[in-house]
Amino acid sequence: MAQLLHVDNVSVSFDGFKAINALSFDIGEGELRAIIGPNGAGKTTFMDIVTGKTRPDSGDVRWGATSISLLKRSESQIAQLGIGRKFQKPTTFEDQTVHDNLMMSLANRRNPLAVLTYRRSAHDEDRILKIATQIQLADSLARRAGALSHGQKQWLEIGMLLAQEPKLLLVDEPAAGMTAPERAVTVSLLKELAKTRSVVVVEHDMEFIRALDCRVTVLHEGTVLAEGSMDFVTGNQQVIDVYLGR
Repeated sequence: MAQLLHVDNVSVSFDGFKAINALSFDIGEGELRAIIGPNGAGKTTFMDIVTGKTRPDSGDVRWGATSISLLKRSESQIAQLGIGRKFQKPTTFEDQTVHDNLMMSLANRRNPLAVLTYRRSAHDEDRILKIATQIQLADSLARRAGALSHGQKQWLEIGMLLAQEPKLLLVDEPAAGMTAPERAVTVSLLKELAKTRSVVVVEHDMEFIRALDCRVTVLHEGTVLAEGSMDFVTGNQQVIDVYLGR
């Protein structure tokens, strides 16, 4: 599997607290990976570093086949390179329809002239319908985003990221607040998406992680504590002591 993201010996401190401590971490192309760990383990800070929100004190983060360093790139430049992030709380345009949320997210040219002269095309409508079908919202295109259930809003936000054609999706606690049927749909969606791009899921729900059936990385005190299958990490005594046994 070709390497897509390479995090090399990265550390960052906040007011003397080492949130990330010599973290090294790789994600392959087309890989589905889960990240677990106790609160304060560095999961969110890891995503902040990869997406350019936080600059590390040391180390490097490399992207893609040409090994581009992300450390001097802005958040928008990193997004344009193909890294999309879904936060725990959905951030959709509540007063707009599902269709319009997806349309506004399409990976079209963003310069002022292109925006002013934009006209809907059959190609764009096809892309919107394809994404809506993927996220189980094809029958809800005319509904306001604010009228959707919590789980449907999570799917819509994933769809809005898909519209930007990312190569890597970082998904923060997608199962939080979902019903059991919604969680099952979300598992299927993430596994399907990982066939065409890399997907990293940060989650506390162990049943959800087990259903993903993927490689699991356990973070603790800003570094990798264990990595492997779900059975391997849940059987690891250190993981039990610092996380699962709590």
